[in-house]
Amino acid sequence: MTAPAPAAGTAYRSGVEAEAHDGFGRLLLAEWTKLRTVPRWMLTLLASVLLTVLVALLSAAGTESTGSGGESGPTPLTAASDLGHYTYLPLAGDGAVAARVASQDGGGAWAKAGLMIRSSTRQGAPYAALMVTPGHGVRLQTGYEGGGQGGGTATAPRWLRLTRSGTTVTGYDSADGRTWHRVGSVRLEGLPRDALAGMFVAAPDRVEVQRQFGGESISGEPGATRATFDHVSVSPAPPGASWRDRGMPGGPAADPDADGRTQSGGTFALKGTGDIGPDRFADDITKTTLTGVLIGQAAIVALAVLFVTAEYRRGMLRTTLAASPRRGRVLAAKAVVAGLASLAAGLAAAFGAVLLARPVLRSHGMSPPPVSDAAVLRAVLGTAVLLAVVAVFSLAVAVIVRRSAPAITIVLLLLLVPQIVATGLPLSAARWLERLTPAAGFAIQQTVTRFDQAIGPWAGLGVLCGYTAAALALAAWLFRKRDA
Repeated sequence: MTAPAPAAGTAYRSGVEAEAHDGFGRLLLAEWTKLRTVPRWMLTLLASVLLTVLVALLSAAGTESTGSGGESGPTPLTAASDLGHYTYLPLAGDGAVAARVASQDGGGAWAKAGLMIRSSTRQGAPYAALMVTPGHGVRLQTGYEGGGQGGGTATAPRWLRLTRSGTTVTGYDSADGRTWHRVGSVRLEGLPRDALAGMFVAAPDRVEVQRQFGGESISGEPGATRATFDHVSVSPAPPGASWRDRGMPGGPAADPDADGRTQSGGTFALKGTGDIGPDRFADDITKTTLTGVLIGQAAIVALAVLFVTAEYRRGMLRTTLAASPRRGRVLAAKAVVAGLASLAAGLAAAFGAVLLARPVLRSHGMSPPPVSDAAVLRAVLGTAVLLAVVAVFSLAVAVIVRRSAPAITIVLLLLLVPQIVATGLPLSAARWLERLTPAAGFAIQQTVTRFDQAIGPWAGLGVLCGYTAAALALAAWLFRKRDA
């Protein structure tokens, strides 16, 4: 029976065309079938997981705590230093502390002398500090983060005032004690009604970093600073309250002959060692645990490359293109399958490394932060995404090169060599190298801000994604132009 002809003015739609539009799902299924039915490829995915976890366990087993041990709780992700010297009185409710920093000596450009309101004397307690620094003016700092609000070139002698209203602390400075300039304000969540207010001094350590290919050595000595204060007032303060001192966290009262306080009439002289703020030299336990990805990624790279070059070598790509002539869709399907398979392997590898290494680290005196912490969870999930992007990047390079060994070599060189070379370069050059190469993607594993950080976690992953997008675009163009 003959099908009726389409009515005049009605556009003809091919059934084959409709099938082509609906066929991407089947194309994905076909590519996934290719991947899962080759035993050595599935074993390669498993190898990437096992290598990552094994390196994490070996790294954890070789780690020793440099702290005092004991139940110190999880390592704070802020990598905070809470040292220096603090002299204080109780501050009952809303009020203010004011003083003139009459002189300041030693400690370098970031030496700190000023006023502080904090919730307690325990290490890592919430605080707001208004300070004079020799090289960076007057700053209002909180949250154990560097920099803070303020700036300029003002140095001692300088009048300072901190006022508290509820959980808001506002800082002011003055050259003469009469005309005040607002520096800024911060909110201290959980600040109790009975807080502490007083004077403090702190200074960063003097550190020297020597870098050689394959490693680096960090040496230094504690930074110390001295400052004198006068015209000191805390209002309101309990009647009869006496000044107290907080020196080294967890230690005894400060020795006045070393770090501590001397007082003559209304003039206070404080000396402090160590800094309050970020610890730029803290170990990043999570990133160290995840370094096995540097080894595990080799299996991912090999898998993604062979997923393409095996079809070139055996001539099977012609069969694939005969079944699905739209080459862009074929490349997209291969990229999706390789990326998702690597993402699944990355999730297993990253979570396995962190969770299995945790008890080993604790048995060696370390206190790794829990996986539920936002930065750790981002590093773990980001590691899985990193491997997925590396897989797509490798696949694109394989399409461009069309040979297994050169493609694998190129990808691994681009990912590993910048990290190796950076260890032998000055910090400024090393940072630029790690920012501008695909190796920037490994920044997603950072959970603390260190002195050698080259780029932020998401920005680093973005650099790798940029390289991957460019490689994929070139691969798609060449895939359409060249013979299979």
